[in-house]
Amino acid sequence: MLRHRWFGSLVNRAVALVIGGILLSALLVTVAGSLLSRAELQQQAQSQVQTIAALVAEELDDKLALRLEALNHVAQSLTMSDQVLKTRARVLVRRQTALQHLFDGIYLVDENGRVVAEHPEAFRQTGLSVRDREYFQRVSSMLTPVISEPYRSNYQNKPAVMIAAPIFDHRQRFIGMIGGAILLEGDNFLKQFIGLRIGETGRLSLATRSGIVVADERDGRIMSPVRVANPVLQDAMGGFEGTLETRAADGERTILSVQQMSQVPWFVAASWPAREALAPITRTLDAFVWTLLGVILLIAPLALWRFSRLMAPLTALGEQIRERHLGMRSEPVSVSGGTEIRQVAEIFNTVMDERDEVLGSLAEREAFFRSLTQSAPIGIVQTDVLGRIEFANPAFEAIIGLPAEELTYSYLSKRVHQADRSQAVAGWKMAIRNQSVFRGRLRLETTDPDQVVWGDVMTAAIQTPEKALGTITVVRDISRELEVEEALRDEQQRAETILGVLQEGVLMADITGVIRYANDAACRFLGTEGECLLRNFFELVSIENEEGPLHRDRFLAGEDLDSLYVTLANRLGQSFAIDLTMLHIRRGREDERLVFVLRDDSDRRRQEERLSWEATHDSLTHLLNRRAFNASLIKCLGETSRQDASSVLMLIDLDHFKPVNDVGGHLVGDDLLKRLAELFRESVRQSDTVARLGGDEFGIILPACGLARAEALAERIRSAVEGLRIEHDGRSFGVTASIGLTELTTEDSGPREVISRADEGSYIAKSRGRNAVVVVSSPPAG
Repeated sequence: MLRHRWFGSLVNRAVALVIGGILLSALLVTVAGSLLSRAELQQQAQSQVQTIAALVAEELDDKLALRLEALNHVAQSLTMSDQVLKTRARVLVRRQTALQHLFDGIYLVDENGRVVAEHPEAFRQTGLSVRDREYFQRVSSMLTPVISEPYRSNYQNKPAVMIAAPIFDHRQRFIGMIGGAILLEGDNFLKQFIGLRIGETGRLSLATRSGIVVADERDGRIMSPVRVANPVLQDAMGGFEGTLETRAADGERTILSVQQMSQVPWFVAASWPAREALAPITRTLDAFVWTLLGVILLIAPLALWRFSRLMAPLTALGEQIRERHLGMRSEPVSVSGGTEIRQVAEIFNTVMDERDEVLGSLAEREAFFRSLTQSAPIGIVQTDVLGRIEFANPAFEAIIGLPAEELTYSYLSKRVHQADRSQAVAGWKMAIRNQSVFRGRLRLETTDPDQVVWGDVMTAAIQTPEKALGTITVVRDISRELEVEEALRDEQQRAETILGVLQEGVLMADITGVIRYANDAACRFLGTEGECLLRNFFELVSIENEEGPLHRDRFLAGEDLDSLYVTLANRLGQSFAIDLTMLHIRRGREDERLVFVLRDDSDRRRQEERLSWEATHDSLTHLLNRRAFNASLIKCLGETSRQDASSVLMLIDLDHFKPVNDVGGHLVGDDLLKRLAELFRESVRQSDTVARLGGDEFGIILPACGLARAEALAERIRSAVEGLRIEHDGRSFGVTASIGLTELTTEDSGPREVISRADEGSYIAKSRGRNAVVVVSSPPAG
């Protein structure tokens, strides 16, 4: 109550408005400044964190690249026989002074994975086997230098990273490897970089994409799993690189930058707590708040005093107006004070003068109104504020069937049917109270009890500045119109019922594309779920056929369409195969309409696609069949002259497949064929063609592959086929492959010639004992 009384004063409101304006302006300036400053400071902090992370990642890459290159250079200089390598191992390791400065430990390992020499010898690793170590398996299989994942070394179980390079003899045969170990807990370049600080509490860490911490400023984190609760670090293990604001494990907001390394699948993570990075903003806001509080304490009393002086004339004016209204004052109110107060006083004096003139002319206007309504073709009734009829014109008398003498001073509500009376009375009262217009369709009582007259009724209040004088009601007989509307609704309902149960979509649009009617099936095609009306058909969907997109102008200018096969796509991403029919109605006129009938044609097209797929694929392995394979080979032969590298045909003939069928049964044989088909698909590129040519024979087309790469691929496939085994009823079943390779040349006259050469290679492979790859050279150019 006290708050309402205080705000009842304009002076207090004005003071509150001034203080509120100051607060709002200050708030807007503070928020805008804070946001801009925070954004700028955050951008600088992110740039700083990103720069540090990038520099560290680049420097670590350089350090690892230096060690990898040095180790590979030493490995290349150790070209000798395996016996000499083992005999001179210790001498060779002791001579590698440069490597001793780069690594915590140096190891020479033979081809069987056994350490034959080391430095320093205090590590006591000589004679131990590292055959199961990941780095040895990668070096011996890939025959290239590698940087290992972090692992627990045999030396006191300390975490380490191994950089290893293969050693070859004079015949390029793998005879061992030389490796350099970097202890993750040692005093080396990793510890130097990770020890860098960002601000006071920012830190750096190094981890692998497989989720292992390589180095971290905090103790005890090496070789522990990465905390994947942080989504940015989880994305970093998938290859993400960038700078974001995220939350640390303890919930604190942190600026985190991730930089991927190029030498190894590792990443550097640099983090800086946001509270430290954005601390200057907090201090600025505190100072601003105290300054604003001081300004308000100074402005509030000054504004209260000034507004009290300005509003004093308004109080005097209000007292004079009250006296004039009560009749205690006959002369006009005095004009004083500010411009606005003087204007209010002048307007009040003018209104009072005009009121006297209005009352004088009211009687004249009423007489004019009565003469005007006498000849009106619609019923007009005037009532007082209680709803009693004061005047009714002849048209209203004809509608009700009673003369004016019987209608005068009777209640207008009595002329409304009992069922609609309460609605009418409530509407008339609201029209008087709100100075609005009431409109409704009401049943009227006439002298004939068997006749029902429907009237379109509109009632408005008759008002003066002081009070309501009554109402004016206009009544139009619409009984015949309602009968026609009912008949039209029945016809429309029947039509909509028929269209609603149709599976085909039916819609009608004007020439601009605005939908005037659509059944449920059409709305489903448009993706609007029943909200089609008054939306633009050509904006909701795109339609195209074999010739390309079909636009609005094509439908307007073209003839009627019958069974046009098109594809319709809506904004929900749904696509439908449609049999489209389109008709023009009232063509060329302003009210022209387009009627579209949309029939779902998906089943027929899916059937065609299924038949097409079955005609070109093997039903068991789902690979291409011989027919489709020949077509692909012909196409590849036609492109041979335009390719930089030669295309290669590979024919695979399985060895010992018949015993699998005879012993294990055809189900085992079919299972083996399906697994081999999957193996072939996974072994080649997406652009290569894999087919089953019949029985246990397969073909692969390798466009622009080159014979050397194709031969290496064939060896991998042969080895993979040899290693594939199926267990059934306690027995193991498998096959090998005899593979023939040949290049496609411009001299080849057709696919038969190329297939014959590759087939010859597979026969040669079988004659040599099977399980082999044979390359058949193409004949020299004539």
